[in-house]
Amino acid sequence: MDTLTSDRISLKLNHKGKKKKKKNKKKKKTGKALGLRRTVPPRTALSSLFHDQPYPEGEIVEHLPPDDKLQRTTAEELRHSSLTANMNDDFLNDYRKAAEVHRQVRQHVQTIAKPGVSMSQLADEVEDSVRALTGHQGLEKGDALKAGMGFPTGLCLNNVAAHWTPNPGASEVILQYDDVLKVDFGVHVNGRIVDSAFTVAANPVYDNLLAAVKAATNVGLKEAGIDARMDHISEMIQEVMESYEVELNRKTIPVKAVRGITGHDILRYKIHGDKQVPFVRTKTSQRMEEGEVFAIETFGSTGKGYAREDIGIYGYGRNEHVSAAGLYYASAKSLLKTIDENFGTLVFSRRYLERLGAKNYHLGMRSLVLNGIVESYGPLVDVAGSYVAQFEHVSIVSKSRSPKRTDAGFQSDGSAPA
Repeated sequence: MDTLTSDRISLKLNHKGKKKKKKNKKKKKTGKALGLRRTVPPRTALSSLFHDQPYPEGEIVEHLPPDDKLQRTTAEELRHSSLTANMNDDFLNDYRKAAEVHRQVRQHVQTIAKPGVSMSQLADEVEDSVRALTGHQGLEKGDALKAGMGFPTGLCLNNVAAHWTPNPGASEVILQYDDVLKVDFGVHVNGRIVDSAFTVAANPVYDNLLAAVKAATNVGLKEAGIDARMDHISEMIQEVMESYEVELNRKTIPVKAVRGITGHDILRYKIHGDKQVPFVRTKTSQRMEEGEVFAIETFGSTGKGYAREDIGIYGYGRNEHVSAAGLYYASAKSLLKTIDENFGTLVFSRRYLERLGAKNYHLGMRSLVLNGIVESYGPLVDVAGSYVAQFEHVSIVSKSRSPKRTDAGFQSDGSAPA
């Protein structure tokens, strides 16, 4: 953290020949200096580092209104009023705090995501750091609902595009020199989730793949704004993504935008809302509206460019619209009580359950899934032997100004961190 030196007193002769003391003014701490407040590894709560200071703002991008105006019905006007009413100081401060936590953790993880590190170690570093910086360990009932992980840490290698995390008892996976690793994790503060992801690859042969996806994500962020059409955004993203090629094993391979997975809006305590931001050309009437929060993410692949669900379990999510009245097993009722008290509608993993002391929960979980009370999520993969990259940031759609990224500390040229 920057410190101020003691005041310097200078002497100056005035026109009468008398000496006059002049005291230099103290320089105010800039937002940039405040943004450097962090520990390595991240283990000090942000509330202790920032005290009463505001959390750093994200990058601000002005958006020009489109030529055609969106005509809303009365119901849409009510929904719009509800969205904008939520954009108060608490809303923005929660997002800025979550973004600052994500930034610090992400920067730390990038220094250790090297060949030889295990996926379990990376997941622990992400999650321990997030819980430390938010000041909520999530071990007491309801504490994880105040702040902490927005969803399980995604650590996806090569053809696995999304939704893979280390599970208890599974064989350890070690990062290799020729691997392409996607690191995707979320931070929430009072249910306001910041979802951001990046890709690392030690072997430079994948540089063009990463550059393609990074450029595509930046285009999506640039095009986002009030009344922005999803069909237009998807077309722009795909055009940029598929203008790149990668040379692997002396073969030139075009980068393909991945189907079967999209960007999305984010609701409070729910990582996925009802709106989608595709990155392949899509016919849709959906638009972005003021007050909405979007995860702008893109995936590029050297394979077929299609993500399908594979075997395995990434995590679980509570379906709040399904009643638990018909549950029969006591183990299922007990497990559901643990889920509701500690995660609500936040997605969680088996490691999160066992961290709370849950044991012998598999039968109860099977009952919850079969009854539709809890949904399970598996890994999303492209064809074996292919490589997938991902970059992602969050955009808050605002009338007067739209934070291009809620993550503080990005490069001024708009590129994602390497």
